[in-house]
Amino acid sequence: MLMKSSTQSLTEQLSERFAERIRNRLLAPGARLPSVRQCAQQNGVSPSTVVAAYDQLLALGLVEARKNRGFFVRDSGGADTAAGADARTADPTLENAAPNWSTAHWFAARAAGRAGRGVSPVNATALIRGMFHKISDKPQPGMGVFPSEWLESTFMPAAVRKVTNSRSLQDFSLQYGEPLGDAHLRRLLAKKLSTLNVHTVPEHIITTVGATHALDIVSRTLLRPGDPVMVEEPGWAVEFARLAALGMRILPVPRRADGPDLEVMARYCEVHQPKLYVSVSVFHNPTGYCLSPGSAHRVLQLANQHNFHVVEDDTYSHIAPEHATRLTALDGLQRTIYVSGFAKILAPNWRIGYLAAPPNLVEPLLDTKLLATLTTPALLEKALALCIEQGQLRRHAERIRTRLDAARSRSVKLALQAGCTFAAEPVGLFGWVDTGVDTDALAQRMLDEGYLLAPGALFHAERKPSTLMRINFATTQEAAFWQIFQQVVAAMK
Repeated sequence: MLMKSSTQSLTEQLSERFAERIRNRLLAPGARLPSVRQCAQQNGVSPSTVVAAYDQLLALGLVEARKNRGFFVRDSGGADTAAGADARTADPTLENAAPNWSTAHWFAARAAGRAGRGVSPVNATALIRGMFHKISDKPQPGMGVFPSEWLESTFMPAAVRKVTNSRSLQDFSLQYGEPLGDAHLRRLLAKKLSTLNVHTVPEHIITTVGATHALDIVSRTLLRPGDPVMVEEPGWAVEFARLAALGMRILPVPRRADGPDLEVMARYCEVHQPKLYVSVSVFHNPTGYCLSPGSAHRVLQLANQHNFHVVEDDTYSHIAPEHATRLTALDGLQRTIYVSGFAKILAPNWRIGYLAAPPNLVEPLLDTKLLATLTTPALLEKALALCIEQGQLRRHAERIRTRLDAARSRSVKLALQAGCTFAAEPVGLFGWVDTGVDTDALAQRMLDEGYLLAPGALFHAERKPSTLMRINFATTQEAAFWQIFQQVVAAMK
């Protein structure tokens, strides 16, 4: 809220609010600021106050005024949007992917010295930056992790202390670790994967700095700039942006309840000859869908027929049923690569992930890991191995699942009471919710109330308005959020 009694004027407060959001990328380059009248109504100030605040942003070089169109966040790189539009028409690499500009396409164009149109007001990295720049002390509905109080434990610090105090500390801490990762941890991971019917050996497992690092290793090993990559849509916004930043051509495949749209995949295979397909088979983000056996078999048939690899991101395996269909289990790690990690279930800052790969890809993937990070931290890997071996991680995951089930039940009830509908069955950590209003605009309004949302446009490679948003069931089980949500939606309508 803007405060008349503040030491800052209303103009200064409003200007600083927008400046902070721009600097933290909560308002991305190309995003349009509310009109003067809208902004005045939303903040309870006069239009002249808004004009003065926007003038301050202009003076700071954070926004630009476009005649008869309004105020837009400036691209600090100074790229010409008109030139970017021309480049899109002339560049078949970008034209063949998706017909409209998205956050991901903007990243790709920027890498080539161009800028695109229609950038999401809350972009792919905004949610990540929100982890470091707290919007408020309120539970954040758009976050992708469990609340910190859910993850608090005594066994993790105890495991680190035990490893640190061991006689062998100097043996592994004063030299580089094993290239593949800690051998004991890899043995335990191979055993864990067998419970999911993913059968492999420790020598075919590589530890990484989180699951995102594992995905990056795969991309950098198997792909070259310009290669076409199939991704699920809706899907993980950071994955779209990451692939586009590497210069890949993004081919969005609609994700349905039973799996990807197989007809779209088949057409992509015939026309574009993709090199890779990235999938979240179980508790898909953001919908919560789980792959059916029939769809899984067809995907693998396409992979064999058209010679592409499949990366299965099983980030949510710790809260998912073991019997769920996994591509890697059916394929036996021939054309598939399995990726997972522990940040979600242990702590976001405990960056331990891993991948399991076909034998012929282990050495190339390992080379990419070594070039990027040399090795991974043996101390944390040994501590994690201890937590797994003693059953502490398993019991911790069971407690999280029980707590999540209760939170989901409360959150769903409150969402329905607030007038929302669910576009997918509520399962797992996330809900895919239809709000009935443009969630880009809603996200900006809710920032004023101290809440960071994840609007639906974030999860599409093709930029388009959406009434959907992703909610975190663990952080939306309080009535206070939904009451404010209802008030803001009613004002928008």
